[in-house]
Amino acid sequence: MKLFDDASKVVVVIEYNGERYYGFQWQKSLPTIQGELEAAIMRLTGESRRVIATSRTDAGVHAKGQVISFWTKSNLPAQTLVKALNYYLPQDIVAKEAYRVAENFNVRRDAMSREYEYYILNRQVRSPFASRLAYFVSNPLNLSAMNEACRFLEGEHNFVSFATFLGKITNPVRTVYEAKLRKKGNWVAFRIIANSFLPHQVRNTVGLLLKVGLNRIGVDDFRQILDAKRLGLAGPTAPAYGLCLTKINYPKPLADFGNENL
Repeated sequence: MKLFDDASKVVVVIEYNGERYYGFQWQKSLPTIQGELEAAIMRLTGESRRVIATSRTDAGVHAKGQVISFWTKSNLPAQTLVKALNYYLPQDIVAKEAYRVAENFNVRRDAMSREYEYYILNRQVRSPFASRLAYFVSNPLNLSAMNEACRFLEGEHNFVSFATFLGKITNPVRTVYEAKLRKKGNWVAFRIIANSFLPHQVRNTVGLLLKVGLNRIGVDDFRQILDAKRLGLAGPTAPAYGLCLTKINYPKPLADFGNENL
């Protein structure tokens, strides 16, 4: 059933630098990604529309492949809509692609998995260029031990130990399809793909992995913390600015969820 007469559902792939925002979700009197998007849609179309995101990123977290949806009566072609949104959006938020989708498409429920990466600068001196995009760690990291610990993350597990809080979440079981660290020069990237994540799960995972990499705990300790299933046991919570939502995976391309590209 249509929520709005003569309106169609649109999905947009966006990226943003989350440094100056208090997360994705709208908050009164505070800058948020959702707030900026809804303001841009209002200025473009004259419509007050609620924006839905696949993943509600926390304050300071970035995104390269966030997917949002909203209803609109606008019939602008895809490239025009993207350019028009970018005209009204601030410089740190960008629309990349737009599609008209079927009315029953849901950006959250229809997503198969979410991909996040956490970036670490691992060298003796900090970088003025990476200070707000990567976590600086000066001591050498044992990546072999960290990747060994990552193997315990893969599969279906109760990840309550890696959550800061649960709120209304009643089932803390999640499925991790891939968890791995790679290094290139002084840069380390932790990549994790899962069906969904608990609050602060990725950042608490990084915090615990760093303990392993700095030889403060062993791989077996890491596994025991996972198995303990005690809220907030993992950590410390790594800083938000090193985390980026890189991709949302669907069972088919977004363009195939509707009759046509906008």
